[in-house]
Amino acid sequence: MRGHYRNPVYDRPFADPFVLAWEGVYYAFATDHEAGEQVFPVLRSTDLAAWEPLRPAMKTLDPDFGHSYWAPEVAFDNGVFYLYYSVGHEDKGHQLRVATSLCPEGPYKDTGRALLQGGEHPFYIDPHPFQDIDGAWYLYFARDFVDEENGARVGTALAVDRMTDMLTLAGEQQTVLRATKDWQRYESNRLMYGERYDWHTLEGPFVVRREGRYYCFFSGGCWKETSYGVDYASAESPLGPWVGGENDRPRVLRTVPGEVLGPGHNSMAPAPDGIGEFIVYHAWDPAMSARTMRIDRLTWTPTGPLCAGPSTDNRPL
Repeated sequence: MRGHYRNPVYDRPFADPFVLAWEGVYYAFATDHEAGEQVFPVLRSTDLAAWEPLRPAMKTLDPDFGHSYWAPEVAFDNGVFYLYYSVGHEDKGHQLRVATSLCPEGPYKDTGRALLQGGEHPFYIDPHPFQDIDGAWYLYFARDFVDEENGARVGTALAVDRMTDMLTLAGEQQTVLRATKDWQRYESNRLMYGERYDWHTLEGPFVVRREGRYYCFFSGGCWKETSYGVDYASAESPLGPWVGGENDRPRVLRTVPGEVLGPGHNSMAPAPDGIGEFIVYHAWDPAMSARTMRIDRLTWTPTGPLCAGPSTDNRPL
């Protein structure tokens, strides 16, 4: 195992990174914007610093489903690995689906059923499965809202539903968090659903439980802009109510001008030394040529989580 790391830990395009720790090995999965015969690049590591490419996680579906395959995350339950992802067309919406495998790296096979699809605003992305300490599973995700209830801003935001099994949602969808701040703006005067909106975005939910409280990390803003960053909200229950995310800038990760731009869409992984955890995320290089995978240690304080990143120097693992 290496003693140090330096970002990016993987210098090829690897957006929306999710890391699964399994039996002493880390497996990383990423978004696939240009789907070929196989999708979702997979990497393997023993220390979070040196990564080996493996074969992609699964075969593409029929082209009618779309060509954009986004934000895979993997959960394990009762001997089976479940890969949750979204697929769709840029102009026809996205649906949430799940594939299964008996091995953490795959290959995964789509189960033939959608978890969420259709509706008046058919855009569902960034599924995040979370298991509570009582064994219950929840699926967090991002979806579109066009109302301004309680001062919320129109756009993509966060929701959750309870899972009755690993392939089925309870149909009791609840809102987790809505956009409320300028830094969360995706695009002004954006044409969506036949209307023009000042569109805002919260996406990439990732939930952890810490000392009896639940923390939902999320990314806000436009992924192509330097204002993009990571913040969090917290709650006493997986279903909320959630508080936080109403700050004037992201508190966990944000742009370092001239060095790291638009850090976001994080997951978490236990540290190789077994003490604490690392936040795993992507960010642009100064030339904005690619979003690459990066890691930094997360620190928990009495007032909430902090990250001494994005970093570009040598750091201890």
